[in-house]
Amino acid sequence: MKTSKLVNEFQTIFKRTEKPRVFFAPGRINLIGEHTDYNGGHVFPAAISYGTYAIAQTRDDQKLRFYSVNFEERGIIECDLTDLAYDEKDDWANFPKGMIKYMCESGLDISTGMDILYYGNIPNGAGLSSSASIEMVTGVLVESLCKLTVDRVKMIQLGQKVENDYIGVNSGIMDQFAIGMGKLNHAILLNCDTLEYRYAPIELENHSIMIIHTNKQRTLAGSKYNERRAQCEQALADLQTELSIESLGNLSIDDFEAHKHLIQDDVNCQRAKHAVYENVRTLEALKQLQAGHLEEFGLLMNASHKSLQEDYEVTGIELDTIVEAAWAQPGVVGARMTGAGFGGCAIAIVEDDKIDAFKENVNKIYTEKVGYEATFYTAAIGDGAKEITEEELV
Repeated sequence: MKTSKLVNEFQTIFKRTEKPRVFFAPGRINLIGEHTDYNGGHVFPAAISYGTYAIAQTRDDQKLRFYSVNFEERGIIECDLTDLAYDEKDDWANFPKGMIKYMCESGLDISTGMDILYYGNIPNGAGLSSSASIEMVTGVLVESLCKLTVDRVKMIQLGQKVENDYIGVNSGIMDQFAIGMGKLNHAILLNCDTLEYRYAPIELENHSIMIIHTNKQRTLAGSKYNERRAQCEQALADLQTELSIESLGNLSIDDFEAHKHLIQDDVNCQRAKHAVYENVRTLEALKQLQAGHLEEFGLLMNASHKSLQEDYEVTGIELDTIVEAAWAQPGVVGARMTGAGFGGCAIAIVEDDKIDAFKENVNKIYTEKVGYEATFYTAAIGDGAKEITEEELV
């Protein structure tokens, strides 16, 4: 949807005549490094061209009014700056509410209400981080409309706090970090323990990143995400009886193999194995990309998926069918699930001239096995959350 149309819709819905301001926060894909973020390891995400638009304007009172083009049947959801408590009936609007609440509580001077219209073109339930996209676009617009200066990493941490403390999902910081700090044509190698990061150019030459949506809906809060996190925490506690480590991300493969007998539960040991090996794969992936070794990077993607399937057990028939079908296609460098799993999306790096055949063949295999179609998107890697200037409006 064009931003000019969203501006018109904002003016109609909220009955405002002044020209509002336009903000955008991307979604993200994670190229490799899955379920390592809350285990103190490295991740390798990138911001994508799909995301969340927010059209916003200040008010003369303390009312906050939220409207989503994606959930128009819910109409305008209203609250007040003096009462930003979580309310189940506010549904999706709890994400921006939580962000504004924690910005206020962090000492920022937010004394004016706002009208905000949201529109997201991230496929619903795809696992490309629509909730973090809403949080970060809200953070950026509040910073701008209230004439604040907010350290971007601080804003990212507040977004994670919304997920953890306000919504109740024990997620790591990767999603908000990738969305807040994204850079055109670059991925970010992020140490989730220290928040040290560096940008890595993504030069795919004659290849593209395909996102394949299983069209199986997934919700993090209701999934086994929190269970996996608890299993890793218990494995870490067992290892800490003899090892002086703060996270599974501190371990080399050799260290893990030498001490895994300390982990009391076999399933917890499997989970920890994935976290340790995946962290090592992620660091190796950066080296291979920097050396221009795309094929080796693809092999690491494939190994990541196998580990998520066998050791972490978060894939399921839909993701496995797509990834295994992708591996069998000509021109595919590598493929894996991306995101938390349990549905959502897979990604594949595919030669440009093989993309049409890739989509047709993978979709055929998927539909025959699962009973409904997958949806395919070509991912452009873009910038992080920002205001869209007058010149950029379409």
